[in-house]
Amino acid sequence: MSIRQGVRAGWRDRGMQSGDYMTQGKEIGFIGIGRMGAPMTKRLLDAGYAVTLFDKNTDALKALEAAGASIASSPRAIADKVDTVLLSLPTPAIVEAVGRELAEGKALRTVIDLSTTGPKGSEVLAGILAPAGIALVDAPVSGGVAGAAKGSLAIMAAGDPERLAETRPILDCFGKVFIAGDKPGMGQTIKVINNLMSVTALAIASEALVLGKASGLDPDRMIEIINASSGRTNATEDKIPRFVLPRTFDFGFALELSDKDTRLCVEHADSLGMPMIVGSAVRQMLKIAMATQGRQGDLTSIIRPIEDWMGVEVKGGGAK
Repeated sequence: MSIRQGVRAGWRDRGMQSGDYMTQGKEIGFIGIGRMGAPMTKRLLDAGYAVTLFDKNTDALKALEAAGASIASSPRAIADKVDTVLLSLPTPAIVEAVGRELAEGKALRTVIDLSTTGPKGSEVLAGILAPAGIALVDAPVSGGVAGAAKGSLAIMAAGDPERLAETRPILDCFGKVFIAGDKPGMGQTIKVINNLMSVTALAIASEALVLGKASGLDPDRMIEIINASSGRTNATEDKIPRFVLPRTFDFGFALELSDKDTRLCVEHADSLGMPMIVGSAVRQMLKIAMATQGRQGDLTSIIRPIEDWMGVEVKGGGAK
């Protein structure tokens, strides 16, 4: 039985038709209230959704409870209460564990996974949920904490077209929705590709700016010239001017999470028999940065071991 057939069989077992979801109301669940989950939950509350939350970090829930959210004791408790649950979790293993709890719920019909788990992780989650008649909408996001707060994320959604249409009002709360395909995992594939490209741009820009500084060039002037030229990227236009030149290194994304995303992309390529030479080199840069800056070090600190090798700092004129 295919995943889609399993979902529809589950609807029949529960006495539902596929369109019944539209009449289920605006009570939803959210699991994973971290740096991204908290502002996304706030946007749902502002849009009028009644949101029930779960996170092992109870301190993360207090502000949202004060804003009107309800708190559940477990993922299963949410799945017994609401028909739609969103996930924003850090690793494929955690997503899988939560998925197994959700599959036992009495009310749940749809899971929207906003996490970055890679295509294999999405396939595993869909396989866990389908026998219980629960549909998966694969919807990883890009745009960082600031995008989550402003509602300007890019949402890379994939899944059954009917499910995508039904969950679109929820996803619209977070930003612009792009339909990646009709199977869970397709959103994950473009997400890990995007993240690999993003960190690759940061890694090469870090090497290049250290080279320029060691050669006597001014970092502010280098960024000005590069951003008016063909070498400009998101790294030179945003991350480096905002978080490296001022020496704050507080972009808000951990090195270990970037390493996880890069690994998922390289592993997916490997499963297709495709070597990723540049991607593998970037993974090595991330591992060096984690070894020197710590796994929780900020992604923008990837430049620091390169600086240490050359005995220079890529510091802007306004840095303290």
